[in-house]
Amino acid sequence: MAEIKYEIVQTIGVISENVKGWRKELNLISWNGREPKYDLRDWAPNHEKMGKGITLSKEEVDTLKEILIRGI
Repeated sequence: MAEIKYEIVQTIGVISENVKGWRKELNLISWNGREPKYDLRDWAPNHEKMGKGITLSKEEVDTLKEILIRGI
């Protein structure tokens, strides 16, 4: 399997942290040198490991924001 390269361009916020120190974070990440996207996933302390997550474009984040606002 090919190595996945990433760069955390901007940390937007931490949503939660579990007892082992893993944090669910929203970040702006460039994957394999591509244009940065919004990324929501669990990270081990110091970002040495990551869990499964989702990536969203700016447009998708805007749509999600509207859905959440309407639903609350």
